[in-house]
Amino acid sequence: MASMDLTQAEADYLFALEKVRRSDDPQQFPDIGTDLELALVSRDGREDFILNVARGRIKITKCSYQNRARSVAVLARLDIDGPPHQNPDGTYVPCPHIHLFREGYADKWAFPAADDVGPISKDVQTVYQQFCRFCSIIEPPVLQGGLF
Repeated sequence: MASMDLTQAEADYLFALEKVRRSDDPQQFPDIGTDLELALVSRDGREDFILNVARGRIKITKCSYQNRARSVAVLARLDIDGPPHQNPDGTYVPCPHIHLFREGYADKWAFPAADDVGPISKDVQTVYQQFCRFCSIIEPPVLQGGLF
């Protein structure tokens, strides 16, 4: 099911579902210029989710955290220290910003991260934990490292 096929009610439901890690094995926080894909599942075991963490190649402080449902539907993506985002209405939102699913637009709308996630730390591990809480990931995958 493509992300555009989700209704807003379905996306809101999936976003609010409590999610847990599929594996207890610790993973290394992505190195600069790399990314990591981590498997999640709803607490009731009915829905699969993916958590992506990606680090910038040139700008080492750039990082993105993304929560997907049904393989392709981006429910939320937090962009740190990247370029401003242009929304469908032409307005620009500086980083840090968060993309949230909107029916008919998928993840094309972004909002100031502090409005939804709270103040953004410079520490990638702290931001990772903030993003997991925001996305109802109550048992996040264990990530080690992550220094700039």
